[in-house]
Parts: sequence; structure tokens; C-alpha cells
Amino acid sequence: MRIGLYPGTFDPVTHGHVDIIRRACVLVDRLVIGVAINRDKGPLFSLEERVAMIETECRALSAETGTEIVPHPFENLLIDCAHDVGAGLIIRGLRAVADFEYEYQMVGMNRQLDDSVETVFLMAEAQHQAIASKLVKEIARLGGDVSKFVPSAVDRALRAKFE
Repeated sequence: MRIGLYPGTFDPVTHGHVDIIRRACVLVDRLVIGVAINRDKGPLFSLEERVAMIETECRALSAETGTEIVPHPFENLLIDCAHDVGAGLIIRGLRAVADFEYEYQMVGMNRQLDDSVETVFLMAEAQHQAIASKLVKEIARLGGDVSKFVPSAVDRALRAKFE
């Protein structure tokens, strides 16, 4: 069984994340969505809320693709999380050159820790390249419409947070 790990904070889940998840399903039999606890980022949504968002958005995707998709909260090293879930593949989404520079360093470090775990980069589709969770939260906080950037359940959750 090919197991992949797609890690992130997912605060909140965007259409860009969902697109990467959909495309990653072609590569693996089981896709673990590593929801990083990452206290340093001070997420808007709790870990439980972010996991619930992943579950909601991935339910239909799993049925559509035939790939098992499961959320997995983690707070340890990414390579250790990959070991914990049995993943031989880490999937990362890229939007721009700046993402690549950071991810390139991460791959190098992860390969030093365990060269049996591969990393695959998936480029964001053009319509999703500008979407960043940080910007989505800022637009929502200032009363802007984020419905074209996030799934409808996430849009409702954002509006509720900022009402």
C-alpha cells in the first residue's frame, strides 16, 4: 500500500489545499493529512476545528477517488510523523518560487534524517496560486468575501469567527 503524507497547518483549508489533496490521491492508496499543531503560528482555528474541516472536505474526495484520506494531528518532526503513519512519500504544494526555496531546504534536511522517505512537489493550479491561508484570514477579518478561496463550510466558519 502506498501511503502519502500531506502536512500543513490548514488554518483554514483553502481550495488550493483541496486541489493538492485531490491530485495527491492519484499517487497513493492512503493519504494522511498531517494537521500540524504548530503553536508558534497561533492558529485562528483550534486543532479540533481544523481536523473537522479536513474531514468534511475530504469525505467526498475519498469516495470520488477511491483513496482513503485521514487527518492526523502532529507536533513532532515531519519525518517522524511520516514514520508514525507509515508514509514513504511526503507531498508538498508549491505556489511560487519563495515556497520552493523553503521546501528545498526542508527536503534536504528530511533526506539527511531519512533518505528512504521521498518528497513530491505538486504545483498549485494557476487559479489557486495566490491563495494563502494567512491572506484569507486577513480578508475575512476585515469583512471581505472569501467564498472564492475556501469551501463553503470553511467560509461559514470564518464568518462565524469574525462576527
